[in-house]
Amino acid sequence: MATGIIETAKATNPLKDLLNFGQSVWLDYIRRNLLTSGELKRLIDEDGLRGMTSNPSIFEKAIAGSSDYTDILQSLQSKTDLDAKARYELLAIRDIQDAAGFLRPVYDQSKRRDGYVSLEVSPYLAHDTQGTLAEARRLWKTVDRENVMIKVPGTAEGIPAFQQLISEGININVTLLFAQEVYKKVAEAYIAGLEQLAARGGDVSKIASVASFFISRIDNSVDAIVADRLKTSKDPREQEQLKGLLGKVAIANGKQTYVSYQKIFSNDNARWKVLAAKGAQTQRVLWASTSTKNPAYSDVMYVEDLIGQDTVNTIPPATLDAFRDHGHPRASLTENIEAANNTMETAAKLGISIQDVTDKLTVDGVRLFAEAFDKLLEAVEKSTASKTAPKVSKQTYKLPDDLNNLVKTNIDDWRAAGKVRRLWQRDASLWTGADEASWLGWLGITEEQLANGETFKRLADEIKREGFTDVLLLGMGGSSLCPEVLDKTFGHVAGFPQLHVLDSTDPAQIKAIESQINLAKTLFVVSSKSGTTLEPNIYKQYFFERVKQTIGADKAGSHFIAITDPGSKMQQVGEADHFRHIFHGVPSIGGRYSALSNFGMVPAALMGLDTTKFLGQTEEMVHACTPSVPVHENPGVVLGVILGTAAKNKRDKVTIITSPGIFDLGAWLEQLLAESTGKQGKGIIPVDREALGSPDVYGNDRIFAYLRLDSAPDAAQDAKVAAIEQAGQPVVRISLTDIYDLGQEFFRWEIATSVAGSIIGINAFNQPDVEASKIATRSLTEQYEKTGSLPVEKPFFEGSEKEAGIKLVTDSKNAEALAKAAGSDKSLAGYLRAHLNRLGAGDYFALLAYVQMNAEHEERLQEVRHLLRDKKRVATCLGFGPRFLHSTGQAYKGGPNSGVFLQLTCDDAVDLQVPGQKYTFGTVKSAQARGDFQVLAERGRRALRVHLGKDLKAGLAALTSAIRQALGV
Repeated sequence: MATGIIETAKATNPLKDLLNFGQSVWLDYIRRNLLTSGELKRLIDEDGLRGMTSNPSIFEKAIAGSSDYTDILQSLQSKTDLDAKARYELLAIRDIQDAAGFLRPVYDQSKRRDGYVSLEVSPYLAHDTQGTLAEARRLWKTVDRENVMIKVPGTAEGIPAFQQLISEGININVTLLFAQEVYKKVAEAYIAGLEQLAARGGDVSKIASVASFFISRIDNSVDAIVADRLKTSKDPREQEQLKGLLGKVAIANGKQTYVSYQKIFSNDNARWKVLAAKGAQTQRVLWASTSTKNPAYSDVMYVEDLIGQDTVNTIPPATLDAFRDHGHPRASLTENIEAANNTMETAAKLGISIQDVTDKLTVDGVRLFAEAFDKLLEAVEKSTASKTAPKVSKQTYKLPDDLNNLVKTNIDDWRAAGKVRRLWQRDASLWTGADEASWLGWLGITEEQLANGETFKRLADEIKREGFTDVLLLGMGGSSLCPEVLDKTFGHVAGFPQLHVLDSTDPAQIKAIESQINLAKTLFVVSSKSGTTLEPNIYKQYFFERVKQTIGADKAGSHFIAITDPGSKMQQVGEADHFRHIFHGVPSIGGRYSALSNFGMVPAALMGLDTTKFLGQTEEMVHACTPSVPVHENPGVVLGVILGTAAKNKRDKVTIITSPGIFDLGAWLEQLLAESTGKQGKGIIPVDREALGSPDVYGNDRIFAYLRLDSAPDAAQDAKVAAIEQAGQPVVRISLTDIYDLGQEFFRWEIATSVAGSIIGINAFNQPDVEASKIATRSLTEQYEKTGSLPVEKPFFEGSEKEAGIKLVTDSKNAEALAKAAGSDKSLAGYLRAHLNRLGAGDYFALLAYVQMNAEHEERLQEVRHLLRDKKRVATCLGFGPRFLHSTGQAYKGGPNSGVFLQLTCDDAVDLQVPGQKYTFGTVKSAQARGDFQVLAERGRRALRVHLGKDLKAGLAALTSAIRQALGV
């Protein structure tokens, strides 16, 4: 939102610089708290904001996602004569009038050129000329502010209404313009309206109008047509021409429109020359829909490439923040006009009808605004009638007094220092002043993804139509955990493919998942942000070869989709192998923050979820976390302050409790918290899937987060959480109405984790120790490729047949400490006792199992962790390797040195060759375990490896027995 703090670190503010090029910045956003918090005033004073636009969708999010309007709506309960639309107008008009008051100095200083706020007539009237006239007149009279514009759609019925309203001296913003020919009609109607006003003796100098010309939606539509054509085109020249249109048509269309503007409002136009002599203002082109929807493109391209004299750009908040951070103003509108003409000519020659595109966009635009108005009126009705809470999942907390006081202090600090605003402004100094600003693209992703609703629907329909029965996602960490949560939560959606997720190099697990699918009817999604991550690459090699063997090399590519960052190695692989689709990630969004980007939403669409509904509900949380919301009411910020404050005061174990219906959400939270905060010897240790115990098994190093699904609660869980809370433990409660609220939790916890990272004092967006483990693994696999074997390891203990031949391995420092602690008892139980006795108050125990992740193994290992928890009164973690390497592995190596680690490895009963490599999947898993352990040892961690041999069942039984013996239970 507004600047202030950031601008002091910059020589200039790019937003303010736009005015030097003749362009006015307006804000495409309005809500009550923006006005009452002082945020709008800061935007005007510090960013040079010169106007505002609103629409039904913006108001709906503010009403449904906040308490901004609760007071006025509930005060109207007794006024039964008012319908929902009348109530909405009361609150909207109050905001418009107040915003006009803030902008009045701009209006006066600019001599009526800027300082306007726009209010829309009902979208239901888009095809009703007389209805539009009546409503526009009524709104103009009711608002009663000179610096207001009434928004009228540029439909065939709207344009005559616009001309008449101008002739009556009413300021108008003509919206939903996509086509150049329609723009020309609007400009001509403006001139005609002014002429009528002048003929009646009116003062044309007092009238203002803008023509809102929509930009990015055109590229969305044309790019989709191009993508379809590229699938069938065999002509290399045609393919080159098609690719040359990607991301180019919208700006070319805008530039040609600006050329028309210059001609129409020039002295060469005799009609305009007469009006200009009487003081008439030109009807400026206002660029609308200027947020970037395609992650392959710059997030500020629709601002940077449309800058020119006498123009307006109405910019949504996330794009405003992005341009302030890294925008580069220049006089771009008049650059390369010939290239813009060539782009439009090429589209026509290739048979892409821009008129068809713009006609459809106009129809869709009217429909979408009407649907948003439906939702708006529904939100008004509900909020008025039943005093319903905002649609943001409820959050409460109960903390010990000392922690509560510290939390209050930090909330006050975040308020006084404007830190929420600085977060949204991408101010790296909130963390360490490093590259944090480059990793905050997730702040605006939901708005961008909502604009891609049709793309997701087309994809889902296509895959369903092609008869795919299964979708297998191949990824790790941030690329796989969100899809896994969606699959485990929503299950199989009738009529759509079943989603599966592979995130293990364990050969048995790969074979198990392969046995569940029909290769000939499975779509494979290779999900890798960088395109260089080892696991997705070898998964792709394996399954691509298997699919080729099954259906033939010529068809294999049509069974694969890639999700990867623009220009990555995986994009190159996908193009070479003729993948069905390549979807891009956003370069400024790290893997663990990517749930709401294509890494989460493409799999969601494929499995049949309503992505528009999912993202729409998520957007409520986004609005609830913006800088205009008071800090103490901001759910993400308050949660982050609690977590960060607790971690700095020795409560650094966050125990995640989830209702059974959303149990897998903990796996995603685990990665987000651990990988974001666990570094530099600091951080939060997330504890997931640890069964609730009696209050006496918990120390004073924990905080509990209970995510409760209100539609399917667990009474026993409720009772146990209540007992823990009554015992004085800090508990945060979050209530989800239904499973479509998961997106809200993704965003709430992303904000919270960022805030907690700031309080802890680390970079919440890097993962240095994960990289260290990858480097160690790569070194080992490269050695295997050269020599055909991994380095020989010598165990310091080899168990008897009774002990299932279990071997113990560790580094020299740990081996020396264990030998000394074990004393004369050099048995398996003796060494385990020595290792587990290293646990003290404030420590945690982590079981790192490089075995197949299945129900049988998890049950056995859960038994072990709970034995430790109950006997030692410490927090316990369980991770399956190698997936945890991309999750909690960062905190284990880089976080507080309070972990005691027991790594489990085994000899694989079966193995699988990686096509094109000497090594097998079993070799890779072994190298990953060794690399993991090597870095743990280098970081001075208390770590022991237990190698279980080939008979995994017997090995796990022997280990459990020895641990029981070691603990005396």
